[in-house]
Amino acid sequence: MTRLTCAVALVIVLPLLSSTPAGQSVYPTGTTIYDPDKSWNGFTVLSPLATQAVLVIDMNGNVVKRWDDFNNSAGGPARVLPGGHVVAASGARPPHQESLELIQRDFNGNVSWRFSRNEEIKTREGTTIWSARQHHDWQRESFPAGYYSPESKPAIEGGNTLILTHTDRAQPKVADRPLEDDRLIEVSWKGEIVWEWVASDHIDELGFAPDARTAIKAAAGFNAARNSFDWLHINSATYLGPNQWFDKGDKRFAPNNVIISSREASLLAIVGRDGSIVWRLGPDFSASKELRAIRQIIGQHHAHLIPKGLPGAGNLLVFDNGGSSGYGFANPIAPDGRGAFARATSRVLEINPVTLELVWSYANPRFFSTNISGAQRLPNGNTLITAGAGGRMFEVTREGAIVWEYMFPLFSGPNASNAVYRSYRIPYDWIPQLTVPTQRRVTPPALGEFRLP
Repeated sequence: MTRLTCAVALVIVLPLLSSTPAGQSVYPTGTTIYDPDKSWNGFTVLSPLATQAVLVIDMNGNVVKRWDDFNNSAGGPARVLPGGHVVAASGARPPHQESLELIQRDFNGNVSWRFSRNEEIKTREGTTIWSARQHHDWQRESFPAGYYSPESKPAIEGGNTLILTHTDRAQPKVADRPLEDDRLIEVSWKGEIVWEWVASDHIDELGFAPDARTAIKAAAGFNAARNSFDWLHINSATYLGPNQWFDKGDKRFAPNNVIISSREASLLAIVGRDGSIVWRLGPDFSASKELRAIRQIIGQHHAHLIPKGLPGAGNLLVFDNGGSSGYGFANPIAPDGRGAFARATSRVLEINPVTLELVWSYANPRFFSTNISGAQRLPNGNTLITAGAGGRMFEVTREGAIVWEYMFPLFSGPNASNAVYRSYRIPYDWIPQLTVPTQRRVTPPALGEFRLP
């Protein structure tokens, strides 16, 4: 097999004259497009990065519920469970991108579960405390993909929780600098760690070519402030959940196996319960005609299998960010072989994980979120997309028509941002404490006629 190497140029896609910042259809914040007849109507749960809160909005963009005191500045999804319970990370540890604990609260904000006893860490003040060291993702065992499906009902109590965490490692076969390694842990309801997996133990299984291994070993991405090298930067970790592939006998897709996404390496992989890598997509997308048809995935987030009960169930859904990522393939924009793949647009991809057929995709020249972000398949076949860097959420049909769009407002202050880590749509009856809102159609003005006051 010949490994293709080529110089890759970063192409900047200039916006059309009628486009707007972050690619939204019109300038205002809030709900800018809404067709109640074509949308899957419900509440939308937001995980904003600039405010210490989890927000719930209705289809017209009104904030109908807010849980404060989560301090989720390190990033990660907030999820609402049936009955109006919320789970999210809390407690920052700058300069590390990680949270101190994972907390579950009821509708009134009372804490019903929390986890922090993963590793002891030193604070900036020199004290030693327990920390979950959680980053980017977590998922309940009873909640496939972490979002609504008519065939599953998440448990409010009991069961295990999968948490993506950091751990500090010296691993000379990986790199010559200390690693801020990715570690998966599975935690019981009582807070016991019942399973774990550490990424650097499995570097030989991740498909890196010799030049990629050389680039990783040189640790060009070493972070002096953290005194560590975040070599893989895994940004999602999700139980596969019940799926047709396992039902048909393919043991790679066991429901409690975990699919991970590495932003830095441009690869996706499924981790088996014995720790081995049982399936992989990337990092080299030139290796087969199927992979070439998909084209290079770059800096991706939120890789998961669509849960049973939803259109496309069992297929892989992933937000392919673009930006730059990947190891090896040294070229003029990445002479050290780090960040050699580059693209200034994003895509959402639906892929058959067995045949690697590209089943569906959404792309647009003005659609780009260089980091965070995600996608959720809805029961009517639409897809809710979070273009997180610009705070834009929108629902698209199979044909790519936007039937709902919402722009998160800019929060002022020293860390001013309108970034939203991820969003999820849930049924109205999952928060029975709230009244089902009136749904009012929002039709955007013609771009040529719209004027700011």
